[in-house]
Formats: sequence, C-alpha cells, structure tokens
Amino acid sequence: MQWHPFHHKTAPAEPRPSASVHWQLWTVAFGFFMQTLDTTIVNTALPSMAHSLKENPLHMHSVIVSYVLTVAVMLPASGWLADRFGVKKVFFSAILLFTLGSLLCARAESLQELVLARVVQGIGGAMMVPVGRLTVMKIVPRSQYMAAMAFVTMPGQVGPLIGPALGGFLVQYASWHWIFLINLPVGVIGALITWLLMPNYKMETRGFDIGGFVLLAVGMATMTLGLEGRKGLNIGPIYIAGLMLTGLLALFGYWLHARRNEDALFNLRLFDTPTFSIGLLGSLLGRIGSGMLPFMTPLFLQLGMGYTPFHAGLMMIPMVIGSMGTKRIIVRLVNRAGYRNVLTGATLGLAAVSLVFPLVALAGWTYAIPVVLFFQGVVNAMRFTSMNTLTLKDLPDSLASGGNSLLSMVMQLSMSLGVTTVGILLGLFAGTQAPLATSDIHGVFIATYLCMAVVIALPALVFARVPPDTTPNGLLSQRDPDGQQRS
Repeated sequence: MQWHPFHHKTAPAEPRPSASVHWQLWTVAFGFFMQTLDTTIVNTALPSMAHSLKENPLHMHSVIVSYVLTVAVMLPASGWLADRFGVKKVFFSAILLFTLGSLLCARAESLQELVLARVVQGIGGAMMVPVGRLTVMKIVPRSQYMAAMAFVTMPGQVGPLIGPALGGFLVQYASWHWIFLINLPVGVIGALITWLLMPNYKMETRGFDIGGFVLLAVGMATMTLGLEGRKGLNIGPIYIAGLMLTGLLALFGYWLHARRNEDALFNLRLFDTPTFSIGLLGSLLGRIGSGMLPFMTPLFLQLGMGYTPFHAGLMMIPMVIGSMGTKRIIVRLVNRAGYRNVLTGATLGLAAVSLVFPLVALAGWTYAIPVVLFFQGVVNAMRFTSMNTLTLKDLPDSLASGGNSLLSMVMQLSMSLGVTTVGILLGLFAGTQAPLATSDIHGVFIATYLCMAVVIALPALVFARVPPDTTPNGLLSQRDPDGQQRS
C-alpha cells in the first residue's frame, strides 16, 4: 500500500488524494519550510554580516525588523489576493518574490541594500504561509484538513530546529551569503511544481478594504520606524516625533474608519469578546518580549562569550526542542490550572529564565547553558499556545477568520517591535564606543538582559485579568494562527 499523508483506517470510504494533490501538498510544505527557516537562520549570521558590510553588529536588528514588519503589513492582503486571483497565481508569485528577495540579499553590498532585499523577501513570505494554508483547505476534503495541515506544517517545525545551526555552519565554513542562496533551488523547484500542478482555485470576494489596509500599514510602519529613531535611521528628534505622531493618527483613523463599517479589514466587533481583547493585548506585549530572545541569544554567545557562529547555532537547538516537546502537555496543564494561572506563571517564569541565561554563561557554567535554553523554550511554548487559544476560542464563527488574521498580524508586528526595542537598548548601553572591551560588552549585555526581563514580565499584569472561570473549550483548534495542530 502506497503511503500518503491522509490514510485513515476509520474512514475507508474517503477517496484517496491523487498524485498531483500529493505534489501540491509537498509544494505548500516546502513553502512553510522556506518561510520558517528564514526567520531563524539569519539571527546566527548577523555578526558576520556586520563585519562583511562594515557595520556595528549591535545595530544589525534592521535586517530582522525589515522582514518581520513587511510580513505584518502584507498579511491582511494575502487571503483576499488568493481569493481574487487564485491560489496558484498568488502562491507562485509568493515563491518567486521570496526567491528573488533571497538572491538580492546574497548580492547586497551594504546594509541599506540588504534591508531593501529583506523587504522583497517579506512580501513573498507574507503570502506564502496563509495562502498555503488556504490552498490545503481547497484541495483536500474538510474531513482530512487537520491531517493535511499536520503534514504540510511538519517541515515548518523542522525549519526553526535546524535554522540556527545551519546558519552558523554556513557562515563559519562558507560565507553568510549562503544562508540566502540555499533558498534558490528550493524556490525554483517549488515555483515550477506550483505552476504545473496546482489548480488556480478562486472564491467570490467582497471589495478589499484598501483604505483600512493603508491606514494600518502606515500606522505599523511609521511607529516602528519612529522607534528605530536616531540609531537605525540617523534622523533627528523632530522627525522621530513626526513618525510616531503619524503612526498614532493612522491607527486612530482606522478606528474611525472601522467602527461602523461591516466591510472593514478587521471588524471592531471582535473586541466585544473579552477573552479576545485580553488575549490580543497580552499577545502584543508578550511577543515583544519573546521576540527579543532569538535575536539576543546568538548575538550574546558570539560577541559576549566568543562562540563561533556554528557553536552559537547549535546552542539554540535545546530551546527549539523544549518548545516543540512542550506542546503535548499544555492541554492538561491548562485544564488543571486554568488560563490565568498558566499565562501569568509562564510569563514570570520566562522573565526569570531569560535573566538566568547570561548569568550562567558569564559564570562559566557552560554545560548548564543548554539546560537553561531548554527550559526557556518550554516556558515560551506554554505561553505562546495558551495565548493563541485564549484569544480565539470564544469568538463567534462569523468573526473567527478576521480574528485569526488580526492575531497573525499582531504576532508579526510584536516580534518586529521586540527586535527594534532590543536594538534600542543595545545602542543605548553601548553608546558610541567602538570597539568595546570584553568587560564593557558584558556590561552592555547584562544591562540589556535586565531591561528585557522587565519587558517580558509586564504582560503578567494583562493576563491577571483573565477571568478565573475561563475553561479551555478545546485547546486543539483549527483557528490557531500558526497553522500547526495542537495536541
């Protein structure tokens, strides 16, 4: 019997997917893999990129921010584009843009060129995952959707596992350019299979809320750029204040635009659900803190501890293993303790673990570092999955899709804000000294980690407002915005 991802003994009457459907699913899986690999492989290479481009490694956060912010800005448009023009055309375009962006990144000769190339990559990445998820929904029977999603997201779970180590290996034994060049053959093959085999499913669409999209995009972009400020953009206080004011006015404008508009990009009736409001605010603040960790950890290990890129990448693996392994016990934990206790406890625990990590490293307890990073991954996963499910679980079906999209956008935006914030902290404590002595660089990192611990702990104040009688109501949910099956 030929293996396929949807073989179910309990449903013998269900038709088996054709060979072309198998290839289509593999294409979506490769898209997931490319997108998730890229979010982790770059972090380990930042010091080498800085050296090659003659930049301060403490100021390289714009390479991460430009990609993640672009994904956040473009996410709301991806589903509508797929419905309007067809999943084949949009997914094909997404792979091409991501691959082209990878090539441009590899050819960049300055930080500015690299940031612009990452924007191109981000446009492709923004469409790749949500459109891939929509593609699966259209090409397999609904009864097999969860099995199909488990199959196509499996490579996406492998990406973060191998990304840091692979990035470190390529940087150490080849050059940082190869962390982008490895996307080229996968992208070309994926684009060819998409064009030849994937049907171009479309759906009837309402008009796209262009006004709301522009207001949200301007609000997110200008506020993030304003936070970048003098260190990232080399602009004065007046321009920074102008960017921040523009962002606030744009977000206020969206509220005016959407409050009585049923066709708005995100319906404000979402916030009539208390758990959605609390969960979304907690997710925004919580992921700002969590978004700092993947950026800071390899940077600290290389600049603060003298690790090679490959060694620093290997040290990230225990954190990913802890994150992946914990997802199987979260249901029982939430059923026993409730959302409020799990979220507040995990938030405070993550703040404590993130502060223990540099202290253990600087104390010379090398063998304890993987253990601390493992527990960091465990606590982080507890919080992530609980936040996602709390936010979406009580929404009515008519608002579930919009709530899912808004949460996905907030997830990306908050990660961008997290990397921007830690870049500001590093620049603030490092000052204008270059290069820093070893004792000075240790002081910079310790001060930054202390501030990070405070930022990570703050969302506990939000999660303390979760009603104590909130029950899980099915932690395994198809509404989870990262598309992964929770069990």
